[in-house]
Amino acid sequence: MINGGVHFTERGIMQNIRAMRMQTVLMSITNENVVGFDKVGYQKKIPVVSSFAEFIGEQAISTTTDDTVGRLVKTNNPLDIALAEKGYFQVQSDEGIKLTRDGRFRLDKNGQLLTLEGAKVLNNMGIPMVLPFSPEKPEDVTIDLNGVVKVINHKTRKFETAGTLGIVSQDGVAVLSPNVRQGYNEHSNVSLQSEFMQAMTYPKTFEANRQLYQIQNSNLQRVISSLGS
Repeated sequence: MINGGVHFTERGIMQNIRAMRMQTVLMSITNENVVGFDKVGYQKKIPVVSSFAEFIGEQAISTTTDDTVGRLVKTNNPLDIALAEKGYFQVQSDEGIKLTRDGRFRLDKNGQLLTLEGAKVLNNMGIPMVLPFSPEKPEDVTIDLNGVVKVINHKTRKFETAGTLGIVSQDGVAVLSPNVRQGYNEHSNVSLQSEFMQAMTYPKTFEANRQLYQIQNSNLQRVISSLGS
């Protein structure tokens, strides 16, 4: 008696499926960068593909942040602040302390410095930045290159110091020379040309794997059909 059987290995088909999923994830990261191109303070996401990607698929993909300085655009708004060096503003929201490169700030009626979303801007002591008094106009506020915030007192004709902006690295270490630019916004560090060129490779790789999947799937169906007949 002859023992026989059909043995199917899923490696080829599953590798193609995992590869297509990976290309989809990579394309979504590129799309996120393109969407973030005009966002103030946005930093480019860089995909990182770890080892054994052919076995674990999209789980092998993680992202890191490109922390190079983006495009500085002059706004002439005294409460628009940009960093010409690497670093982040510390802000306190309902979800806790966060780091951001978006320096579009505003003042409430009590002279507290806030983000556009209402998060409290922290000083270098980790407490909310509050001016000694509410200024008559935004132009009364000055911020130097080190992030020292001052406001002019028209009664005494002198500047009063409110404190120093809390500017830290991604690891939470204080940045000693942040090179703060008052009256500027920092737009994203995304290069559209680079993103579009990168995006062109993903559909081609996806299509190549799709065709291989279809070929292997067709061959498998023919084998099953032949065995059934």
